[in-house]
Amino acid sequence: MLHIVLVAPEIPHNAGAAGRLALATGARLHLVKPLGFSLDDKHVRRTGLDYWKDVDLHVWEDFPSLLQSADSSSRFWFLSTKATRSHWEAGFEEGDYLVFGCESRGLPEPMIQAAGMQALRIPMAQESTRSLNLSTAIAITLYEAVRQTGGM
Repeated sequence: MLHIVLVAPEIPHNAGAAGRLALATGARLHLVKPLGFSLDDKHVRRTGLDYWKDVDLHVWEDFPSLLQSADSSSRFWFLSTKATRSHWEAGFEEGDYLVFGCESRGLPEPMIQAAGMQALRIPMAQESTRSLNLSTAIAITLYEAVRQTGGM
């Protein structure tokens, strides 16, 4: 199983798209607080997430709590436009965690620096392109990980 981690997501539709991707690939979705939206039934229904109840979802108070719960052999990959290594260079394995930051700021710089070779970026032809939509970035990276692990 692969893991999708959203740190402080702000936009419910991106989290919903990540949930749909998790369902489609058999991945687990982790949301790390603070969340920019509510997960109560009323709000989830309003955003059209009728499949949300089927998502393998875990919500964490903070990132260290998630780290502590993970198996000691788990690997975390940190996706950022500030990283220098391409996601194609990663050797993804079952059980890996794909970590994405919030829509407006991405992951904190110290987190990316501490990740070293585990920090990845999605290559873009135009350097002037600031970033991709969060749900698009998740899909690109997740399906590359699925391809490499022979999943589905």
